[in-house]
Amino acid sequence: MFGVAGRGAVEQRLPGLREELGADVCIVNGENAADGAGITGKLADKLLAAGADVITLGNHTYRRDGIGSYLERSERVVRPANQGAWTPGRGLAVVDGRVAVISLMGQLFIDVPVSPWEIVDALVEEARAQAPVVVIDFHAEATSEKVAMATWLDGRVTAVIGTHTHVQTNDARILPKGTAAITDAGMTGPHDSVIGVKAELAIRRMRTRLPVRFEPAEGGVRIEGVVVDCTDDGRATGIELLRVPV
Repeated sequence: MFGVAGRGAVEQRLPGLREELGADVCIVNGENAADGAGITGKLADKLLAAGADVITLGNHTYRRDGIGSYLERSERVVRPANQGAWTPGRGLAVVDGRVAVISLMGQLFIDVPVSPWEIVDALVEEARAQAPVVVIDFHAEATSEKVAMATWLDGRVTAVIGTHTHVQTNDARILPKGTAAITDAGMTGPHDSVIGVKAELAIRRMRTRLPVRFEPAEGGVRIEGVVVDCTDDGRATGIELLRVPV
């Protein structure tokens, strides 16, 4: 979810969309909520009030002042579990004893303190001890790493949902042992842009290689994501792309 346009789409459409889809649990990646980089406690509370059960974060988690103390208190807003032991917050949230949500960050092309591979197995076991349905938001740059992680966890978690690249991919599938997977769930926000940023600003930085202050775009707003169906014991039975113009 990106910037003001993305927040507005969630606040406007999520309550009705949940009812329309019959969604039991809604997970929103909110790391780009505050002008495209980071999130504040106030914005997180608004997203939760709009119908998000859990908010996951990513490499921009700590871009905003005060978020550390908010994450220390929150049980429903989670930062990447491999962000490091000295950073505030938690990497696992549980919704009503039914759904465990893990936030995890990839290591390829991203500066991350701890490799996700070092902690993921223990983290999954911790999650499965608390809830039958386990969903991982794998916030990663490389397609290969996202596919590898989903394959490694096949049959042990309900879904591995890729985020970070902001472009919805056409590879939603159920893996052989019953885990739903997609490389990237896409972006909720302004699609008349370069992954949420005003196109002329992104292009100027790329062409000139000079510092350019990015600003969120506004046009072509839509909600993107996936809808995952699963059994009570956490085996995925379906995954469908979601794309809703706003």
